[in-house]
Amino acid sequence: MTHEPTVFLVDDEPSARKSFQFLVESAGLRVEAYASATDFLAAYNPLTPGCLVLDVRMPRMSGLELQQRLLDANIRVPIIFVSGHADVGIAANAFRAGAFDFVEKPVHDEDLLQRIRQAISKDAEWRKQRTHHEEVRRRIGTLTPREREVLDSLVQGKSIKQVASHFGVSVQTAAKHRARVLEKMDVTNEVELVYLIHQLGGQEKKASQ
Repeated sequence: MTHEPTVFLVDDEPSARKSFQFLVESAGLRVEAYASATDFLAAYNPLTPGCLVLDVRMPRMSGLELQQRLLDANIRVPIIFVSGHADVGIAANAFRAGAFDFVEKPVHDEDLLQRIRQAISKDAEWRKQRTHHEEVRRRIGTLTPREREVLDSLVQGKSIKQVASHFGVSVQTAAKHRARVLEKMDVTNEVELVYLIHQLGGQEKKASQ
């Protein structure tokens, strides 16, 4: 697995793969080209950053079917679909499933390279977000069951007095729980805590859609 961004191409036409590989490599980018969706799936490592340039119409498994396979496996990668036919319905389906872009052949070289660079930047942004959210989940995992309950109460907007009343403890004890929650979550106040948890929840909601 390489940490260098890689442009993955899946296209069943040998001439298209050859010219694409020359174009991308001439721009100083790493490229891997595959003749079929199954070949790509057999070799692809989701930990490799980059983007996927995907032909729409291919035998055995189409570009849209490959996109769905990746979604089913919870693999998020920016996909640039390339089509030789103007098909609004296919483009609409691709975008509904989260495609990054959809272009028609013939594609101007510089235009395609610009879209590829944008897709690679988007992938880097997604990966940074995922790393951050994994760290937030790790912090949540360090909380005791009571501290997790206090966290939920604070996120719901309850005051320390309300937290103390809810759990049947003194305000001082509730304040100690609050302090430990903020420390373990690496935030300084409830506002930062609420933002952190809501941000995580929004990301997980998107991932489940």
